Amino acid sequence: MGVTDSLADYFDFEAHGTDFRTETVAGATTFLAMAYIIVVNPVILSEAIMTDPPTGMNQSEVIQMLAVVTILASVAGIAVMAFYAKRPFALAPGMGLNAFFAFTVVLGLGVPWQVALAAVFVEGVLFIALTAVGARRYVIELFPQPVKFAVGAGIGIFLLFLGLQEMNVVVEYPGGTLVQLGNFFLEPTAIVAVVGLALTLFLYARGFKGSIIVGILTTALAGWLVALFVPGQEEAFAPPNTIEVIREVGLTTYLLDVQYNFMPLVEGFLQGLGGITEDPLVFALVVFTFFVVDFFDTAGTLIGVSGIAGFLDDEGNLPEMDKPLMADAVGTTVGSMIGTSTVTTYVESSTGIEEGGRTGFTALVVGLFFIAALAVVPLVSLLPLYATYIALVVVGIIMLQGVSEIDWDDPVWAISAGLTITVMPLTASIADGLAAGILSYPIVKLAVGEGRDVTPGQWLLALALVIYYVLFFLADGAFVAF
Repeated sequence: MGVTDSLADYFDFEAHGTDFRTETVAGATTFLAMAYIIVVNPVILSEAIMTDPPTGMNQSEVIQMLAVVTILASVAGIAVMAFYAKRPFALAPGMGLNAFFAFTVVLGLGVPWQVALAAVFVEGVLFIALTAVGARRYVIELFPQPVKFAVGAGIGIFLLFLGLQEMNVVVEYPGGTLVQLGNFFLEPTAIVAVVGLALTLFLYARGFKGSIIVGILTTALAGWLVALFVPGQEEAFAPPNTIEVIREVGLTTYLLDVQYNFMPLVEGFLQGLGGITEDPLVFALVVFTFFVVDFFDTAGTLIGVSGIAGFLDDEGNLPEMDKPLMADAVGTTVGSMIGTSTVTTYVESSTGIEEGGRTGFTALVVGLFFIAALAVVPLVSLLPLYATYIALVVVGIIMLQGVSEIDWDDPVWAISAGLTITVMPLTASIADGLAAGILSYPIVKLAVGEGRDVTPGQWLLALALVIYYVLFFLADGAFVAF
């Protein structure tokens, strides 16, 4: 028996009605759809990680390091998904989760990034243990059906809103509405970003594979042309100080001087572990915060992508959920050790599934493409931020398709699903949106005379969330002080 036959038997091609060509095309399609994470994750995390870098390390080098660890963490999670779970799902550091890590925990609450990495590691280890005994699957299955089907759309609006803000399409308004449409004439980068977004959406609507990454690269190229040939626009349209450095050392030297060594991030993680003993109570609160957010966020994303792929049963549950959950648990643990936030299943996996991917071989192909992407790390730091955030808007729109599964005529579904979807972007928190849906579900069930349908486990889950929020707000001062 040859290698190909052995792989076909291992991944059970015959039972799934698939073949090598179909699975390979599916894997390539998924990678092209999610390759933007290699660019976007470093940009988001660089706002918070290595903000106190050692002497001689600039922002582009930090972004390059984060690009490397983004790839390696993705490969770790995908390997478990491919060979253990045997599902056609791809994993990478989660969109939304990375924003929560950077903007809420580190920049908002003032938790040092080293401690935040250590906290992600601890909750990753807890995830592995809980997944091994089936506890995570049990809790996820307690999620009310409306919440399960709404979470994908909620995450989508959250990412869309964040992307529009970072592109300066939506800006702060000091009046009562909080936000307003940005003035494109005063923000020329917004014009380029919107044109790039329009191109990306056009390509996506035409079914063009890799439309997101093409849109990012095209927008970045347009920005670079403006930066190079329009006087006074160097800093606005190109990454800070990049043009100045390239003019001094040359483009070839700049690209060859790559920061593949991510040991400073590992050292930061180890430093964070050492900080546990300095204030164990505060560290426990950080871990608890990450645990709750990551638990519900990862569960929501996995359910969302499984729903899009048609893998959920009539109750909205994913059969053998423990196996794909183990993939994100291992990916999260490994990723935190080398310097990135929580790893989760990606909604873009549905693009490969639409191409016929049905087994773990699809995930394996995605992982091989990620490994090959290590060669393009030097180019990542050349991409301007406004170009990379196009991905958030497009992915957010794609994830809105989950609303079609919601029964809007049923008040129980409408209220719990509606709160799940809207609270996420309005609070900039996926966990808060999930909590809104979970907490409202039993109350509305009582209101319509269907209280008996609420299980004891769902009541306990709602009570646990109430306790969490009481502790969180009481501990908010402790976070800031730390």
